Amino acid sequence: MVHEILDSPAGLAWLAEHLGPTAIGRDGHPDRAAIARLVFDPPSGAERRAELERWIHPRVRDRIMERLSEARAAGVPRIVLDVPLLLENDAQHGLVGQCDALVFVEAPEDERERRARRERGWPPGELARREAAQMPLADKAQRAHHVIQNHQSMQDLERAVNELLLRLRVR
Repeated sequence: MVHEILDSPAGLAWLAEHLGPTAIGRDGHPDRAAIARLVFDPPSGAERRAELERWIHPRVRDRIMERLSEARAAGVPRIVLDVPLLLENDAQHGLVGQCDALVFVEAPEDERERRARRERGWPPGELARREAAQMPLADKAQRAHHVIQNHQSMQDLERAVNELLLRLRVR
């Protein structure tokens, strides 16, 4: 949803006005790497990130609530929200109250780093920089109703997810 909103005419205009022309790539789409440098780098990164979040979060929240309503009206039995800042910004969006269960997927730091480098092309240290701007992972795990380990194979992860789904259906 964030990608869709930033890539919209309104999103592109906001990026250009508030983060500058480097936030938009030569292809006319948001340059996510440039945006990350702007909002995670000191000294003004925290201020820029807060400004971006104040603009983007209400739009994302509105879309999430709209899609939740649509899914519930259609009788969808299970809905998964993948919201990176779910706990940090609950006072603004109230999405935690929409959840029957909070699930934290845990992986060791070195594995998260390896995946971020391989799957997202992040340079070394980028993951730590971004995680430092969020609630500590230990706090997120403590607030979760369920913790799934994700440090082995994809089959192991699928097995853990399926076991959790079975437990959740019993309730």
